[in-house]
Amino acid sequence: MVKEHVAQARKAQKIWAESSFKQRRQFLRILLKYIIEHQELICEISSRDTGKTMVDASLGEIMTTCEKITWLLAEGEKWLKPEYRSSGRSMLHKRAKVEFYPLGVIGAIVSWNYPFHNVFNPMLAAVFSGNAAVIKVSEHASWSGCFYFRIIQAALAAVGAPDNLVHLLTGFAETGQALVSSVDKIIFVGSPGVGKMIMQKAAETLIPVTLELGGKDAFIVCEDVDVPHVVQVAIRGALQSSGQNCAGAERFYVHRDIHSTFVAQIVNLVKSISVGPPLSGRYDMGAICMQEHAEKLQNLVNDALEKGAEIVGRGSFGSLGEDAVDQFFPPTVLVNVDHSMRLMQEEAFGPIIPIMKFSSDEEAIKLANDSKYGLGCAVFSSNQKRAIEIASQLHCGVAAINDFASTYMCQSLPFGGVKHSGFGRFAGVEGLRACCLVKSVVEDKWWPYIKTKIPKPIQYPVAENGFEFQESLVEALYGSNVWDRLRSLVNVLKILSEQNSTSRIRKKGQ
Repeated sequence: MVKEHVAQARKAQKIWAESSFKQRRQFLRILLKYIIEHQELICEISSRDTGKTMVDASLGEIMTTCEKITWLLAEGEKWLKPEYRSSGRSMLHKRAKVEFYPLGVIGAIVSWNYPFHNVFNPMLAAVFSGNAAVIKVSEHASWSGCFYFRIIQAALAAVGAPDNLVHLLTGFAETGQALVSSVDKIIFVGSPGVGKMIMQKAAETLIPVTLELGGKDAFIVCEDVDVPHVVQVAIRGALQSSGQNCAGAERFYVHRDIHSTFVAQIVNLVKSISVGPPLSGRYDMGAICMQEHAEKLQNLVNDALEKGAEIVGRGSFGSLGEDAVDQFFPPTVLVNVDHSMRLMQEEAFGPIIPIMKFSSDEEAIKLANDSKYGLGCAVFSSNQKRAIEIASQLHCGVAAINDFASTYMCQSLPFGGVKHSGFGRFAGVEGLRACCLVKSVVEDKWWPYIKTKIPKPIQYPVAENGFEFQESLVEALYGSNVWDRLRSLVNVLKILSEQNSTSRIRKKGQ
């Protein structure tokens, strides 16, 4: 069944590959217009399927997708056109360029936490670069995914795109495995464990893989900050979408000079946060998407408590039915945490704020890098140069200076991580071109007047002084000393002259 979907997409892609950028931009404009005019509907669908509040859905679903579309409209074509490069010293008569062609069918297996954006994100890059897309949505967000797919179908039809250019699949692990086996590239958003299985399957057909495998992002707060301002950013970083955010802030390192003040203000704010059904409009934070995940979060908290941590603040529940309690988890602040605790090592993916002290920038850097993940970080200091210096030493793929997750809102930037956070990038120029066959091309600048000709000393059969010629040529082109280069150039010309004289004598003798 999956192979049939991919085969249909492959057939449509051959037609779409010839489409103009004008047609592709029109597709994007139709989508953008629909999204802006139907924000409430899109957010409500996301909220019903994942439990996030309407505000969280707007931030994570609508704004990020609109940013991507507007960037593609403004710059996408430019980055897919041939790019001319230096031809080097030995190829001055040549023109070097890089060309970008569609790969074919891009497969994507995406997570449930942002069902609208996670479908649109790989689809937009794939389709704009001339590919087809086959996307498998999470079994935990199939309903919303199918609804959003209808928006894509309608927009494609409106611009006259071929049928079956984009497909959406639902299913479980076997569906994902079949997809990986059939496409020309796979993009995966999920856990490191499943990411490793994706890589193993992709190795069978040697297709390129982009893996975004979550994170354990550090949130570093220096002693010179405006604490009330940073506290508000910290709360958003930790509690956005109930903490179910791959780039969420999960480890808080606060300078000891302001630690007590920071904790007190965080706790005061967290205690004012109410948790409940997201569409009622009365609550600050929504639900946990999967019931069993609330149990995992509590286990992480319990492990920390057993090892000496202390809960200093929690949010409150609204009026919940008895059967709904497991679908919610209160925002929780812990202190006295350390790296022996699972909470500081494993991705929590929930509304937990563990706060740890540090005494120096060097200690903060060491603590932040002490993780198997390396997706992102946020560093706060009133001295921007200091914050930048700290961030530059953190082993991660994205960094926000005096802000949280702003790197993802800049869709001109690539997004991705290192270590167990995966590899490869989506978004930005790098993500767009990752959907392409990158072809290097060299051509003659002044064809047919100047053509490539093999110098006589190295023509077959190779002359006795062939290597001497090559030695002199290399030094003439790349030597660091001007006089040595001139001397070598004279020798090159001398060898060529002698070779030409020998050739003329041979011709006369014949």
